[in-house]
Amino acid sequence: MKSNKDLLKKLSDSINKRLQVSLPWEAANWNEDKDGFSQVFWKQFIKQFWVDTEVGISKDNKHWALMSKDEQTVFKQNFAGLTLFDTFQSEEGMPQIKKAVPNKIQKAVLGFMEMMESIHAKSYSTIFTTLMEKFEIDELFLWAKENNYLQYKVAAIDHYYSRTQISKKDLYLSMVASVYLESFLFYSGFFFPLYLAGQGRMMATADMINLIIRDEAIHGVYVGLLAQNLYKELTVEEQQEVDEEAIALLELLIDNEIRYSHEVYGKINLASEVIEFVKYNANKALMNLGKEALYENVSINPIVEAGLDTETKTHDFFSVKGNGYIKANIEELQDEDFNFEVPAHILEAYEKAMAS
Repeated sequence: MKSNKDLLKKLSDSINKRLQVSLPWEAANWNEDKDGFSQVFWKQFIKQFWVDTEVGISKDNKHWALMSKDEQTVFKQNFAGLTLFDTFQSEEGMPQIKKAVPNKIQKAVLGFMEMMESIHAKSYSTIFTTLMEKFEIDELFLWAKENNYLQYKVAAIDHYYSRTQISKKDLYLSMVASVYLESFLFYSGFFFPLYLAGQGRMMATADMINLIIRDEAIHGVYVGLLAQNLYKELTVEEQQEVDEEAIALLELLIDNEIRYSHEVYGKINLASEVIEFVKYNANKALMNLGKEALYENVSINPIVEAGLDTETKTHDFFSVKGNGYIKANIEELQDEDFNFEVPAHILEAYEKAMAS
C-alpha cells in the first residue's frame, strides 16, 4: 500500500521546517561532570532503589486491628494526603523542573526522582490495600480531593511549578517550592507512622516510611543544591526579591499546616507536637537552600525520634537501603566519590536531618 503523495509531502515539509527552526539536539554525555555532584546523587539513587512489594505490610494487620477508630482515621487521612503530594510531585513538580534545567545529567537525576515519587505514591496504595476495604480507600481519595488544606498546599506549590519556563528567578522559586514540599510539607503526614513506630506499633509501615523519608531527604538536598547554584546567577535585586517571596510562601504554608494539623490530629491530641515537627523540618528546608533557620527552640517529640532511630534503621546518605534492607552486590561508595564542593551548612543540615 503506497502512501498518499500529498500527505507525504505535507509531513516531509513539516519535519524539514522543524529541523530548520529547532536547535540541534544533543545527547547526554555522562563522561562530563559539569556540576560536580549530580552523578554522585545518581549513584546513590541507584544504590538505594526499592519498590513497595519488598516491604511486608501485612505484618501490621494485628496492630491495625487494635488501633482506636480515631487513630485509624488519622492514619488513613495522613496517607491519603501523602499519596496526593507524591502523585502531584511525580506529575508536575519533577517534570517541570526537569524540563527547565539545561544540564542533561541534572535532567536525568530529576527524572529518576520523578519515578521514585510514583513509587512512593504506589507504596501508600499498597498500605491501603493491605489494611483497608475498598470502600474505605475510595472515601479517602475523595476526602483528599475535597480537603481545603491539602488542596491549598498543592495550589501553592503548583503556582510556582507552572512558571518554571519564564525566567531564572521563577525557576529558582519553583525549586524553593519543591524543597519546601520535599523537606517539610510531607512531614505532617510522616509524623503519625513515626509516632506509632516509636511505641513499637505498625513497624512494617514505619520501615516503608523510613525508606520514603530517606528518598525525600536526598531529593530536598539535591534540588536545594540546584537552587543555590541558580541563586548565584541572579542579580542582587532579584536575590532580594526571591528571598522575600520565599519567606512569605513559607509563612503561608506554615499557617496552612497549623490549621491542617489541628483538623487531622486534634482528635488524638497531637496537633501541637505535629506543628513543632513541621517547623523543625521547615528549618531543614531553609538550610537545604543555604538559608538560616527561621524557627527557634523547636524539637522533635521523643516518641517520634524513637521511631526514626530503631536499631535496624539507617538514615545516612552513605547507607545502602536502610531499615535492615540491603541490596546485594552493590559497590560501596568511597570517600573519594564525595569530593565535590557542597556548602558546609548544607552538609551540616543534611547530617542533622539524617541523624534524626
